[in-house]
Amino acid sequence: RVMPGATELVGTMRAHGARCWLVSGGFSYFTSHFAQQVGFHADRSNSLIIADGKLTGEVGRPILDRDAKLVALNDLCREVGVTLADAVAVGDGANDLAMIQAAGMGVAFQAKPAVKKAARFQVNRADLSTLLYFQGYRAADFSTA
Repeated sequence: RVMPGATELVGTMRAHGARCWLVSGGFSYFTSHFAQQVGFHADRSNSLIIADGKLTGEVGRPILDRDAKLVALNDLCREVGVTLADAVAVGDGANDLAMIQAAGMGVAFQAKPAVKKAARFQVNRADLSTLLYFQGYRAADFSTA
């Protein structure tokens, strides 16, 4: 199920020239579908190893953990020629902390207490479109295209 406000967040940012990636500790089998549905430019996540048409129970390397998420943020910023200060990173768990703390706008979204404490920005009750207001957009600017 798509998180409320995700389509508006990604659609509006894309409409105004931003590049949007989903970086997840989940599995690409699921995240790639979600990324396409919401409109992300690309996604990075963990891969499940399949042999002879069956899941092996193993996870492909590299595993997208806390350190790998920070590496992904750095890679993606470098790819489009922006600094970390220009980046928005959103997460809810401890594996998101390094990425959240490195981004210019690191947001704890409906996050665990340790993440809330460490992040400069928090969204605890509203949906993801709230992040558009943080960036200076008005409701009239919102887009889902």
